[in-house]
Amino acid sequence: MYREKDLVSAGLTAAIGAGIVTSYAVSQGQHPLVAMAITIFSALLAVIIYQADLI
Repeated sequence: MYREKDLVSAGLTAAIGAGIVTSYAVSQGQHPLVAMAITIFSALLAVIIYQADLI
């Protein structure tokens, strides 16, 4: 069955997953702005990979 790609749900799923790891890194002393940059980058990369059908 064909499903349309939903960018919002793909982005939210990626951001939540990256945010969990990022919150742990911040609790270990990483700067919060660096952690947010990593979260945003990984969420965007996940959406791009999802759109390109590489997964």
